[in-house]
Amino acid sequence: MRAEPLITTYLEMRSPDQLRPKHADARFQIREQNEPSWVFNRDLYFRVGEQWDWIDRRAWTDEQWKEYAMAPELRTFAAYYDQSLAGYYELRQDSQGAIEIAYFGLLPEFIGRSLGGALLTSAIQEAWSVRGAIAPDRVWVHTCNRDHPQALANYQARGMVVYKVEKDF
Repeated sequence: MRAEPLITTYLEMRSPDQLRPKHADARFQIREQNEPSWVFNRDLYFRVGEQWDWIDRRAWTDEQWKEYAMAPELRTFAAYYDQSLAGYYELRQDSQGAIEIAYFGLLPEFIGRSLGGALLTSAIQEAWSVRGAIAPDRVWVHTCNRDHPQALANYQARGMVVYKVEKDF
């Protein structure tokens, strides 16, 4: 039996005006992690990614996590629902000055509560907020057919546009 091919879809937004926001109730709050914590990034990567078989960083050492989380181009945000940790996202400025939504997701117990659109809205708004001398010219993300079944639809519903699809057989 042949395994299903991995299909990776790349999406982008070229202007903050493209954003079609979705908001959650006031009990859903998102806060930037102002003090980098490699343990937070590592733990959320595993907790969110476990159900989707995220594997690209499973073998990382503590030193690799520290180097990643302390990088000046990375910003990490935590989502809370009624003060309980609900998910997170990471924004990373790439070498061309664009902002990548590097990791994004909800903890399993918060999936299905219509929070994904609000979390993505926050990620896109924060990505467009200028933090340096040069404003980004685009915000981008990639997803695959092994992520949440509604991930691609959520990105598109917020106004992101597909620019590349890769199939790995």
